[in-house]
Amino acid sequence: MWNLTMSLLLALACGQAADAENSSFEPIALQAPSQQGRSTPAQPRPPAFHNLRFEENRWDWRPPDSSLKYIPLNDSGSAYLSLGGQIRVRTEFWDSFGFLEAPSRDDTFGLLRVRLHGDLYLGPHFRFFVEGKSALATDRELPGGKRILDVDHIALQNALIDLKAPAGDDGSFTLRVGRQELQFGKQRLVSPLDWSNTRPRSFDALRGILKMGDWRLDAFFGNHVRVRQYDFNRHDSGTGFFGAYLSGKVGKRGWTTDFYWLGLDRDRSVFGGVGGDEQRQTLGARLAGRAAGGFDFDVEGAFQFGDHAGRDIRAAMFGSQFGWTFAQASSRPRVYLGFDFATGDGDPSDGDVGTFNQLFPLGHAYLGFIDAVGRQNILDLSGGVSLRPVGKLNLRVDVHRFWRADEADALYNVGGGVARAGFPGSSKDVGTELDFTLSIPVIKGVVVSGGISRFFAGDFIRQSGPDDNMTFGHMGIQYTF
Repeated sequence: MWNLTMSLLLALACGQAADAENSSFEPIALQAPSQQGRSTPAQPRPPAFHNLRFEENRWDWRPPDSSLKYIPLNDSGSAYLSLGGQIRVRTEFWDSFGFLEAPSRDDTFGLLRVRLHGDLYLGPHFRFFVEGKSALATDRELPGGKRILDVDHIALQNALIDLKAPAGDDGSFTLRVGRQELQFGKQRLVSPLDWSNTRPRSFDALRGILKMGDWRLDAFFGNHVRVRQYDFNRHDSGTGFFGAYLSGKVGKRGWTTDFYWLGLDRDRSVFGGVGGDEQRQTLGARLAGRAAGGFDFDVEGAFQFGDHAGRDIRAAMFGSQFGWTFAQASSRPRVYLGFDFATGDGDPSDGDVGTFNQLFPLGHAYLGFIDAVGRQNILDLSGGVSLRPVGKLNLRVDVHRFWRADEADALYNVGGGVARAGFPGSSKDVGTELDFTLSIPVIKGVVVSGGISRFFAGDFIRQSGPDDNMTFGHMGIQYTF
């Protein structure tokens, strides 16, 4: 039934693609509603939909008419309510899950997620935002069953209060307290993980946000909220996350520049087979933008230090992507090359920890859709092309070539768990992944997407266990309002 439903939706999308609005594979920004029928120059343009719905700045937005996005609560309009949400349905199918060819490793199942929020503004200084979520799944018969990534029946995803005050001539300071998702930069290290059905990255946190011109500084401290599938989600007092993130624009072309410090304090974690308390600091920077001739780039690096079970931590990561868009071509193709690297532990017995901790990442967008590889002890050389062959239809092809950074350390999956343990003399060759994805905006706020991926096992996979090639497919529809 799931497959039939999604096939019909995809067929509908293809038939209407010529009239569809623009969309993107980027998970950060979502498509805003069209302004057709309300297009007089004096009318304000509504804020674009954001992956974090509370980041849609509606402090100063006043449409001429009442709507779902602006419900005045007093005569002056200084108190008002904004409502919204998102509904997403997705079908996934797997063949040889975990590189093992067996009936128990082949499955097709459905995922449903509903998000609804209310955004209350009481004057220019006070705001209350609350968002609820329900994430459901049909029977998932793969190992792990219905995981915390799949099911969270009814949950409070965000519930925060903003107290806002002016700062200088063109700035503001906001004190934000309560349950909130975090997202920084390109989400390599901190992401709400929208691909997951449950978006399992909320924090009970205190946060200060200073905006001055083109610069923004976020400072925060909180505890990670654990998904409890059939009960109220609660934060984990044993996982503290804190830090500061500075982002702004530099140069004539407005290149994005980020600097950050992120701290993680966990009561227990395991690296190199050793468990214990972890106090880890991450210092990093990022530079991204566009240059002349259609060239674009994104470069990020980070260094980690601290202590794990009495052992010194020394680890690092580097991520990059360089692209070229052929703007004169009708399909606007973009080709890119990427390189991602994260250290492993070359000698687990030397008393130091060299494995990078990927924190709370969106690995899905950078290390392959199959999610077999995480940003720990890995080297990934990638490339691909994206284009719009017909109307607003987006097509993308990605290729990833994976190696472990250190043969003595494990292969880690996208969740940071050990997928295959390393051993002396083993190959570093993990394998190759090929991803085909498409995205079609249908009507206002509606996007249909799908794709298929194939992971070709490398020498290390063959040496360390089952080595069948793995296939993953997905098809879904999402409505944002």
